[in-house]
Order: sequence, then structure tokens, then C-alpha cells
Amino acid sequence: MEPLRSQGDPLADALIPVLIDAPEWAILINSWSVFPNNNDIMDFPKELIRFIEFYSEAPDFIENEKVKISQDFFNKEGNMYLAMLGFYSLPFCYAFGDGAQVLIRSKRITDEVGLRLSETALFLLDAYRPGTFLSDGQALITFAKVRLIHAYSRYFVKKYATDWNNEWGIPINQEDMIGTNSAFSLMVMRGMEKMGRFPGKVTLEAVLHYWKIIGYYMGINIGYWPDTSKESFELEKIIRKRQLKESEAGKVLIGSLIKYYKDSIPDKNLTSYIETIIAYFIGKEASSALGINEEFQLPKALYGLMLDLSFYRQSGKNPSYNKIRSLFIAKSKIDFGKEVQLHIPVMKRS
Repeated sequence: MEPLRSQGDPLADALIPVLIDAPEWAILINSWSVFPNNNDIMDFPKELIRFIEFYSEAPDFIENEKVKISQDFFNKEGNMYLAMLGFYSLPFCYAFGDGAQVLIRSKRITDEVGLRLSETALFLLDAYRPGTFLSDGQALITFAKVRLIHAYSRYFVKKYATDWNNEWGIPINQEDMIGTNSAFSLMVMRGMEKMGRFPGKVTLEAVLHYWKIIGYYMGINIGYWPDTSKESFELEKIIRKRQLKESEAGKVLIGSLIKYYKDSIPDKNLTSYIETIIAYFIGKEASSALGINEEFQLPKALYGLMLDLSFYRQSGKNPSYNKIRSLFIAKSKIDFGKEVQLHIPVMKRS
């Protein structure tokens, strides 16, 4: 895995200097809901043409049945999937010390926690839009924008972060991206298991396949991505042994996240146990690296029950994808005075 720490995403990385020098192209990309036709891009910069052309053909490994199983699972368990993202996946990523270094250098992670979390939730909602990879191509724009946001981060950290330690690898390198993809897929399934609600091996492997497709569109080297549950466990173990470590960056990130949850979640029965809930899901090793503890010993089933009750108060029983999305949009307008959107940076001309 070590060579992956010096590898980024050449296709996206090559486009960033173009977008910085000519910010009108970044503005144009932000205006798209779908990619333009190839006939309409002939006058675009060659780096942008190559980037767009990458998304014009679907990979040949897509298995439609697994895509449908994964989308059906999200339609039924979307709220819990988003909860696992916030209480398990993201905190678990913070425990990977070298990867946390690039996150802490984005002030929005700590200064605009709510907006950043909402953008991550929007990414997930776009990824699981019904029909994605089958008949609906809107999610591809989301993947492309997040891919470019990662490339911007690599560019600016390498160019301006004078305190960057090369031993951490390049910012948002291939190993860290694979680890994050695993946190957004395998760890969500592991969180369901920790609540006694594991959906089964077939669903797990369908979700892994879904995130293989997402990874492909996000510029990840999918040659390292697992196809089976056993492979996914082994990959996660390898990355965890290599990268899970204590860091001041990780502690700042988890402290900021916990404070945001305590200040913003309306259900005080839930906020009283925030640190315990996170520590329970991420486990003792990651909790120790982040300096948090299970303050209370709670029955296994109670974690899911607390989350279920909180979701029930917000959105009623058994909400569908469409209901979850509409409630998310409505809440974002209340919280931020606008609908949350994913945009790549637009640099001002000097």
C-alpha cells in the first residue's frame, strides 16, 4: 500500500491549474447538472475535454442487480445510512492520523462543521439517487465535482502548506481515498451490525460493488477495491494497521464534530450520549487515538433505538429516498438560508 501514498489523481490534478488560471471554466462546471455533449466541448481546454470524456462511457464491470440491491437498501435505510456516516464513518476517518492532516488544514471542517456535514450528506444523497448508474446520470456531475475538490486540496496544500510533512504522503492520496471509500461502505454495514441490524452478505457485497463504481468515477484505483466481504475485511484491516494513529489533528476534528452535534441536534436524549455513541461505533482503538470514551455502558439495541426515535420525530416512520431528500433540502434552507450545493472553488483573478 505504501506506493499509493504518493499517488493522486492525474486526470483531475492536470485540470486544476487550468481552472485557477481561467476561473470562468470553474464557474461553467458549477452550472452543470449533467455533462455537455462531446460536440459542445470542442473549444474547451484539452485538460477539461479529457476530464469530460472520461465520464462519457460507463465502466464495463457494472452489475445492474447489485446496483438495484444497494439503491433499494438506501431507500429503506437512508436515514440510518446517513447516521452511520456522521457517527461512525467520519469519526473513524479522523482516527487515521496522516489522512487527518489534510482535513485539519481546511478551516471549513472546523469553522463550518454543519455546512461541511451537509455537503457530505448531499454527496451521499446524490450518489444514491434512484436510477444512478442505470438510467440517471446526474450523480456523475457530483462525483466529478468532489473529485476536483480533492484535486484542489492536493494543489493548495502542496503549494502553500509550508508545514506539510512528506512522511504523511501527498494530500488525499490513493490509500486515503480507498480508506474513505471503505468508511462510507463497509463501515456503514459494520455499524448496522453493531446495532443488530446487519442486512446480510448479499447486501454488503452489493454496497461494496456500488462504491467500486463510485470509486471509479472519483478517480480511485479500483484495482485495489474488494469485491467480496472477506476481501473488504482484509483491506480495512491492512489500512487500519498502517494508518490508525493518534494525532492532534484527529483530536481537533473529533472535538469540533462532537461540539457541533451537542449544539445542533434537537433531541437532547441523543446529544447526552454523543461521545458514547461515537466511541461505541468506532471501537476502542480508534476512540483511544481520538481521546474519547464510552462514557456510559448502554445495551447494544439501545443505539439503534435512540437513532430510530430521533428520525421518527423528524420524518415519521419508514421514509423513502424522496422524503429524506426533501426534508434534507428544507432543513438546509432553514439552517443556512439557502439550499446546500456542491461547488468547486472559483479563484479570483489576481
